[in-house]
Amino acid sequence: MFLDRAKIQVRSGNGGPGCVAFRREKFVPRGGPSGGDGGHGGSVILQVEPGISTLNRFHYRQHFFAGSGLPGEGNQRSGRHGDDVILPVPPGTVVFDDETGQLLADLNKPGDSFRPAVGGQGGRGNARFATPTNQAPRHAQPGLEGRERWLRLELRVLADVGLVGFPNVGKSTLLSRLTSAHPKIAAYPFTTLVPHLGVAALNDVRTVVIADIPGLIRGAHKGAGLGHRFLQHLRRTRMLLHLVDAADLPERDPLHDYLAIRDELTAYGAGLEKRVEIVLISRGDLLQDEDRLADLKRHLAAAGRPAPLPISAVTGAGLDDLRRRLLLELEHVPDLPDEEETREGEVLLLLKEKRR
Repeated sequence: MFLDRAKIQVRSGNGGPGCVAFRREKFVPRGGPSGGDGGHGGSVILQVEPGISTLNRFHYRQHFFAGSGLPGEGNQRSGRHGDDVILPVPPGTVVFDDETGQLLADLNKPGDSFRPAVGGQGGRGNARFATPTNQAPRHAQPGLEGRERWLRLELRVLADVGLVGFPNVGKSTLLSRLTSAHPKIAAYPFTTLVPHLGVAALNDVRTVVIADIPGLIRGAHKGAGLGHRFLQHLRRTRMLLHLVDAADLPERDPLHDYLAIRDELTAYGAGLEKRVEIVLISRGDLLQDEDRLADLKRHLAAAGRPAPLPISAVTGAGLDDLRRRLLLELEHVPDLPDEEETREGEVLLLLKEKRR
């Protein structure tokens, strides 16, 4: 099972109350206040672990509560702090407040952490309130309550390049030829049901991470086919490889297929339509009539885009040209979109999806 979304409840621990106590020791008359502080409540911490690739653990458990602090004791002994709850999450996890849609954290790198619920502070004991004019205070502070909230977690694969196109156009086969990944390959649509990642060597020193995104169809941004949820993984890619099927199939039209996927990227938003794109003519070895590509080439030329690159993942034709093109393009592609634009887009998309 590949789980890339989860909704969880987190609650931090309450702070322990301070203690009201006085010293009662032999030969120490009027010993004074000795109440200790209460312990702090535990926090809930999300922490990136590189060995995790899904949010599957949150399918079986959705409620996570940290421990509360213990009360203070006499002789100025502080109460024990509550235990923290550390939740490992995969790189690329985005954290939202489920109620408001606010983007809380974007956890990308190993070791990144975020505390969505900080433990309550322990109350001070009466020893803290002793003054020259009030040498025997008989009050202490109660501990502060912890925080409870519902979170929405979304996983977005971290990749340099995303493969997009209609189902069964050869994305998985291309990924298997460029990288050592082994996605499922079969002669029927929607073979790929979850994103797959692979590392491709472009030359002796440069490598890139490529993500095979499950096939899109018209209306995917509204939930058609496998739905819009896999479009979110494209948001972490720096550029796109758009595969268009060149096989002479009467039900397929290269320009129609290309525009359909472009419309889905635009409708989803989040700047996907602005990503740098390389158009690939997949299964170029099966092309019988060059005129099938004429309309697509004219459209790209009119839009000021480079001509499509013919490849064949089966025979390997055009793959060296593709590696050189990727190496050239990635040198000029920015790492990530503007952070503020991304944050605004996150909230709008979340509210839109909640209305669905």
